[in-house]
Amino acid sequence: MRKSHPVRRAVLATAATVSGIVLLLSLKPASDPGSAAAAGGAAPPAAAQSPQGGAQPIGNGTVTGDAARTQYGAVQVRLTVSGGRITKAEAVQAPKGGQSDQITSRSVPRLNQAAVTAQSAEIDAVSGATYTSSGYKKSLQSALDKARAAGGSSESSGPGNGGNAGSAQARTVTGDVAQTQYGPVQVRITVSGGKTTKAEAVRTPKGGQSDRITSNAVPKLNRAAVAAGDAEIDAVSGATYTSAGYRQSLQSALDKAGG
Repeated sequence: MRKSHPVRRAVLATAATVSGIVLLLSLKPASDPGSAAAAGGAAPPAAAQSPQGGAQPIGNGTVTGDAARTQYGAVQVRLTVSGGRITKAEAVQAPKGGQSDQITSRSVPRLNQAAVTAQSAEIDAVSGATYTSSGYKKSLQSALDKARAAGGSSESSGPGNGGNAGSAQARTVTGDVAQTQYGPVQVRITVSGGKTTKAEAVRTPKGGQSDRITSNAVPKLNRAAVAAGDAEIDAVSGATYTSAGYRQSLQSALDKAGG
C-alpha cells in the first residue's frame, strides 16, 4: 500500500495538469482580441465612423457668420458653398486702424485660404494675429453651423413632404433694417429656383435731398441685386450711405433665404 501512494500522486498530478491545460485552452478564444473582432468586429469601425456619418450636410449658397468681438475689433466671415463644399471664404469685417491694418492684411488672406482647404473651422492661428485668428474661427464656425442648418432643412424636405414643389415656388424674404446717417434702409427680395428674381427697398432715407438721391439710386441698386445674385454690388455714385445700407440689408435677406 505504501508503494502505491507515489503512483497515485503522479496520476492525480497528471490529471490536474491536463485539466488545467484544457481549461486554459477553452478560455483563450474568449480573451483573444481577434475573437472579439470576429464576434462583433463591426462595432469599433462603426464607432469610428459615426462622427462622419452623423455630420450635417452643408447647404449651398452664401452664408454669413455672426460677428465675433475681439480685443481689437469685430471679425465676421462669409462663406460661399457649392456642391456641399466651401468654395470661398472672406472676412467682411476685420479689425481696422493703426497696426491692425497691417495685421489684418497679412492674416486674413491666409485664414481665408485655410478655411477653404480645411473645410471646417479647425484651422491654425496666424502667427502674430492671435485675436484676429480666434475671432475668425468663431465667426467661421457660426457660418458653418448656419450652412449645415440650411443643408439639413433642405435635405429633410423630400418629395413626400412637398420639398420639390416648395423649391420651385417663389418666396419673399425681408432683410434686417440697416441704419445709415440719413435714415434706415431695408430690402426685400423674391427668390425662385434658388435665384433672386426681384429686389426692392421697402424703407429708404426720406426728406429733403434724400428723396432725390433715393429715387435715383434705389432702382439701380434693385437691378444690380437681381443681376449679381448676391450683395457684392457697386455703390451708386452720390448715394454712398444709401448704397452701403442697401447692401447690408440685402445681405441679411440673402442669409435668411439661405444664400
